[in-house]
Amino acid sequence: MQMQADKQLSDEQSREIAETIREELARRRISRQALAEQAKLSLSTLEKVLGGRRPFTLATTVRLEQALGVSLRKSPAVVAPPPAANDVAPDSLGSYAHRAVTWLEDVYITLRPSFGDKDAIFAYRTEIVWEPKVSSLVFREGERTDTAYEHTGEVAVPHQSGFIYLVIIKHGQHRVITVSRPTVAGEMYGIISTLRAGPGSQLTPIAAPIAYVPLKNIPKPSLGRVAADDANYALYRKHLRRTVEEPFALFLPA
Repeated sequence: MQMQADKQLSDEQSREIAETIREELARRRISRQALAEQAKLSLSTLEKVLGGRRPFTLATTVRLEQALGVSLRKSPAVVAPPPAANDVAPDSLGSYAHRAVTWLEDVYITLRPSFGDKDAIFAYRTEIVWEPKVSSLVFREGERTDTAYEHTGEVAVPHQSGFIYLVIIKHGQHRVITVSRPTVAGEMYGIISTLRAGPGSQLTPIAAPIAYVPLKNIPKPSLGRVAADDANYALYRKHLRRTVEEPFALFLPA
């Protein structure tokens, strides 16, 4: 068993894996040091395999796959069989296979500024799952205090931009959420573009930072309108500030 775990991958496989890791680091905006710590590897080892000075071993590759939540072994000798036709999302959503996006399936606490109280944070649950009936990932919102506005929509994962889109199109109206690919901790950050309901039938276009934090990362989540005296307020505010401070998204002045 030890010999199998220490098996060295081919030069071609090592180059493919190194390229994929570099792309994931750039997309997720995480450092090599952070990845090494998550994968329980020394930074020196990670630098050597990424720089081509040492081939990847099976054990090292598995650790990195677990840390990133993606498959790194893509050479023909180890690639999985082609997915069935109903296991691939339509071209309009990115033509992704189910097995390629399983790392997105989770329950998240969704955070955004409250549209009615400038000092509060609005929090609710969002579940992202594969829906065989439509052959794509879908998201379902729940436990919102404004239940009339709970949404279900489609998830687009295009390869070109490296971002994820949660889209609702209903009776010609569009709501779009654009978020980064998950960090090592599984969090996604970006922008929500929607309509704010005002008095009567008044609607106003609005955009705001948004964060999706895996439920498992928040032991006792607060939902609804979260005020400054709530135990989770500082943590929630930290996540929203990270959206614009790192920055995962930019808001330009008028």
